[in-house]
Amino acid sequence: MRALRTAAAIDIRPPQIQLRYPQHDRRPTTTRPSPKWFSASHLTQAAEGPMPWLKRRRTLLLSIGALTAAVSLANTRDDIKHGAVAIARSGRVLGALLMNVNDYRVTLKDVSEDEKTWTSRMKACHQRCADRTLRVLEKNGSIFIKLGQHLSSMNYLLPLEWTQTFIPLQDKCPVSSYEAIEQMFMEDTGRPIAFHFDDFKREPVGAASLAQVHLATMKGSGAKVAVKVQHPALKEWVPLDLALTRLTFATLKYFFPDYDLEWLSREMELSLPQELDFALEGRNAMETKGHFALIPDSPLIIPAVHWGRKRILVMEYIAGHRMDDLVYLDSNNIDRDEVSAALARIFNEMIFGDTCRLHCDPHGGNLSIRKNDHRRRNNFDIILYDHGLYRDIPIETQRDYAKLWLSVINADEQGMRKYARAVAGVSDEQFPLFASAITGREYGAVTTSIVSTRSEEEKQVISGAMGEGMLQQLVQLLGQVPRIILLILKTNDLTRNLDESLQTREGPVRNFLILARYCSRTVFREQVESVRNNGSVLWPRNILGLLAAWTSYVRVEAKLSLYEWYIYLRRVTHLSPVASI
Repeated sequence: MRALRTAAAIDIRPPQIQLRYPQHDRRPTTTRPSPKWFSASHLTQAAEGPMPWLKRRRTLLLSIGALTAAVSLANTRDDIKHGAVAIARSGRVLGALLMNVNDYRVTLKDVSEDEKTWTSRMKACHQRCADRTLRVLEKNGSIFIKLGQHLSSMNYLLPLEWTQTFIPLQDKCPVSSYEAIEQMFMEDTGRPIAFHFDDFKREPVGAASLAQVHLATMKGSGAKVAVKVQHPALKEWVPLDLALTRLTFATLKYFFPDYDLEWLSREMELSLPQELDFALEGRNAMETKGHFALIPDSPLIIPAVHWGRKRILVMEYIAGHRMDDLVYLDSNNIDRDEVSAALARIFNEMIFGDTCRLHCDPHGGNLSIRKNDHRRRNNFDIILYDHGLYRDIPIETQRDYAKLWLSVINADEQGMRKYARAVAGVSDEQFPLFASAITGREYGAVTTSIVSTRSEEEKQVISGAMGEGMLQQLVQLLGQVPRIILLILKTNDLTRNLDESLQTREGPVRNFLILARYCSRTVFREQVESVRNNGSVLWPRNILGLLAAWTSYVRVEAKLSLYEWYIYLRRVTHLSPVASI
């Protein structure tokens, strides 16, 4: 089934942190275990009695009410109707927020119940609060839909009742009317839709929380294009909704300081303005298209941009199939292993390439594949959509990250700890958690042989590894790690998850070889730069330094090339794949 995946989206999801840790000792039955979002200190506060709570609630209510009113006035037009709607939107958020906090406070208050009863009460509380929040997200719409979609994927951080309740939001993207789109064209271009296109399909072929896509035919040339248009209502409500999101997470931090999720709102405030600038997206797309055009045999295709405005983007129409559509791949003789390797090269180039930037929304919905028998190396194209958010990786971060991965591949724990500290400021205590985050593997595998296929037993261990007490460490780590590292880790998640969904014969071995080649090249370039900075390259000492760096690099390249040939020969001779290096 053909699908166009050009709708705008923000996915600030941090990578799925996976680890193996022993469970803490079970508490006595008279003391409840701390649920997600709460710690023992909160149980103590909840048991203090109603008076401290009432005082805090009155103070907070007055503060939030004043802030909400100020936000509404500061971020909205001087229009009575608009102001009334703004107050209603703010009131819904504020009311649900305070009711949820109070609901958890009441549930946590009684410490006399046995563990089974208390667990049942907590699950019911989670469900009530999630249902209450869902109604607000659906009613307010706008970026709240996007926030709910994001939260639905955070099953490693939120209770199951929350994530499952928000799943329906994945299919509840708003659709703007044709009349609203026509009005936006007049406002942004000064001309009606008919001035730009011979034909414009009134019904969108795809919709997301921030935009929708229409098929059209360019006036004069007859070129078939995809027209990405922003939902007009976003312009009116984004400033207020961002402020309400910030207020919500700040309030949660006030009551539950051990679980600081304010990084979510900070990332939204940083990313959303860029995501909503479609002219910027057009420039990003063409810049990345130009970079990969210089790489021989790269199968990456980026739709050409015809023109763009802040809320309108007109692109070449290119459709494809899902990357994990195994029936399509097999029926068209597209080698799954080659697809996996091509994805690894594309995203490693974005991380380690000299002039390339990192695509920050690389989820499966922004990728598709189509058959192409005219390529010399592969018989497919990989199409990448949605270029609204890119980030530059600082050169020092890039180099330390390369050394970190070389240490991981070599099972050099001392090197891993050193460069984890350099890349992300990770302490020795946090390192096992970070090591599992970066690799998606159990910590024992990280320190022995990462280049191996995950067993079913390891997958089960990982899926249930978030034991009591680890959530707080996870939240603290996510709040500490630089944003660019989280985005890089998310890219790792993409290639790892797609590799598993493709069910490749070679497993992760080949992709680690590709990663090692990029890391080795990055380290070599740093060594060459260091030698050149020490004076003329003709100095004997510098000549020896260059020779040593070149010899080390060529040795690694030769080793990797020979191993890739070995893997290839085993595949074509139908021998069993290599499980690990």
